[in-house]
Amino acid sequence: MTAPTADIGRLFAALQFAAHKHRAQRRKNRDASPYINHPIDVAALLTEHGVTDPATLEAAVLHDTIEDTDATAAEIDRLFGSDVAGLVREMSDDKRLPKADRKRLQIEHAPLASRRAKLIKLADKTCNIRDITSSPPADWSLQRCVEYFDWSDRVIAGCRGSDAGLEGAYDEAVATGRRVLASDGAFELPT
Repeated sequence: MTAPTADIGRLFAALQFAAHKHRAQRRKNRDASPYINHPIDVAALLTEHGVTDPATLEAAVLHDTIEDTDATAAEIDRLFGSDVAGLVREMSDDKRLPKADRKRLQIEHAPLASRRAKLIKLADKTCNIRDITSSPPADWSLQRCVEYFDWSDRVIAGCRGSDAGLEGAYDEAVATGRRVLASDGAFELPT
C-alpha cells in the first residue's frame, strides 16, 4: 500500500471510529443534526486551507471523542498512534471540571498548544461560529450567542500566528455571525 493510500485508510478508520462513538449524539442546533457532521466539517475546513498532514486530519475527526464520548486517550493511542492521541488530548477539556474552569483553561492553554492543535482549534471554533450563525441552539438567547463569540475570540487570540488562511476564515465567520445576530434587532452587538 502506498503512503497516500495508507493515509486515506487511516483517515477513514478515524471517521468510522468517531461516527461510532458519536452515534447517539446530536448537535444543539435547531435541527439537532448528527454530531458527526461537526468533526467532519472541522477536517474539511482544514483541508480547504491546505492542511494535508494525516495525523492532524485524523485528530480533527477525533477531537471531541475523549471529551464527549467513552473513548479514552489510551484507546486512541492504540488505534491511531501517540501523535494523533497527543493532538486529541490537547483538544480535550477535562469534563470533571466546572464549565467556567474549562472555558478559562481553553483561553489559558491556547497559546501553549502545538501548532497543529492550534490549527484544529481554529477550524473547530470557525465551524462552531458558522453553526451558531446558521442554526443556533434552540435554547440559546442572542446574548448567549454573543457571549460564545466573545469567549471564542479570547481562545483564538492564543492561536493567532498559526495560519493566516484559517485565521481569516475565523474572522469572516465571526463578522458574518455578528451581522446576522445583530439583524435580529433584539439588541446592539459589540464589534
